[in-house]
Amino acid sequence: MTATPAPIAFIDLKTQRLRIADKVEAALKKVLEHGAFVMGPEIIALEKQLAQWGGVKHALACASGTDALVLALMAKGIGPGHAVFVPSFTFVATAEAAVLVGAAPVFVDILPDLLTMDPASLQRCIDSCPSHLEPKAVMPVDLFGQPADYVALGAIAAKHGLTMIADAAQSFGAALHGTPVGALAEMTTTSFFPAKPLGCYGDGGAVLTDDDELIEILRSIRNHGQGRDRYEHARIGVNGRLDTMQAAILLEKLAIFADEIQARDRIANRYTQLLADVVATPVVIAGGTSVWAQYTMTTANRDAVIKALNADGVPTGIYYPTPLHLQGPYAAFPRDPAGMAVTEDKMGHVFSLPMHPYMDEATQDRIVAALRQAVETSP
Repeated sequence: MTATPAPIAFIDLKTQRLRIADKVEAALKKVLEHGAFVMGPEIIALEKQLAQWGGVKHALACASGTDALVLALMAKGIGPGHAVFVPSFTFVATAEAAVLVGAAPVFVDILPDLLTMDPASLQRCIDSCPSHLEPKAVMPVDLFGQPADYVALGAIAAKHGLTMIADAAQSFGAALHGTPVGALAEMTTTSFFPAKPLGCYGDGGAVLTDDDELIEILRSIRNHGQGRDRYEHARIGVNGRLDTMQAAILLEKLAIFADEIQARDRIANRYTQLLADVVATPVVIAGGTSVWAQYTMTTANRDAVIKALNADGVPTGIYYPTPLHLQGPYAAFPRDPAGMAVTEDKMGHVFSLPMHPYMDEATQDRIVAALRQAVETSP
């Protein structure tokens, strides 16, 4: 009798947890003992390490990646009557944050190879921005682990006096031309959702900046707009604090983060070497690195390929099946006047394979063999 193959994890958090279980348990026990469950000393330690990783002076830990985006927009006074330029090919939080502060997202198309914001499309969106909206900010998304084209996008933003806020929810730990993600924009936000390359055991996020004034505003907004003490409120704020236990967990995960990034890169490169002749494998921006939040490729017969892979026990993911500009709550917001051709094409052809730093070669070979067979036999 042939043994049933072991299930394949799309993201293997269990193996990572076992690797650091003793250290995490000790860190959590320390929090339980000192009892500072909100804004405890681990928050300060985490913020220091995040700033070092990001190549900036300041990091602000907060409750989620979405909160990080909202805090960044609030810190710049962005709200009603303002336009925020975002890609449509992303998770909803990027556009959602703009709406939550009262601004209007304007949807920008993506580059066909990198799948990140297209500078030419951004320029068209700025030029055609409705007269009732004032262009205020650009929020590129670092999709699937790599930075967007901040050189080209930054030049356009600077030309028009727009704030650049990098949505690095998937790319923290990557770099562009030697500059770490964190220092590529005036403010950079990230997410510590468990599935992210650097994830906690719940929700969490951060904002990074070099600006001394901005970090003070961000700290105030994060804590109900607090002024000199907890009962003085200098501005409208939110409760956006990260809890101390999540910070303790993230400190232990940061200790192995560099090793995990190297493993992700090795696994991604091996996928590309083994699959480049059968599917359109991911392209990393020139001069950039990726932390491979997902390994996402393109094929003409995606749905048939996914069906065959799933039948063979290989899990897959689709990021993103329906772009934001085609979803009900966002359909009325402005978009590229030339259309969203690349975004609407990619929605039907992209899919992702299992990716995590603990994948062994035998498992990867099984995935590759199944994909090659699926592509060759699918109509």
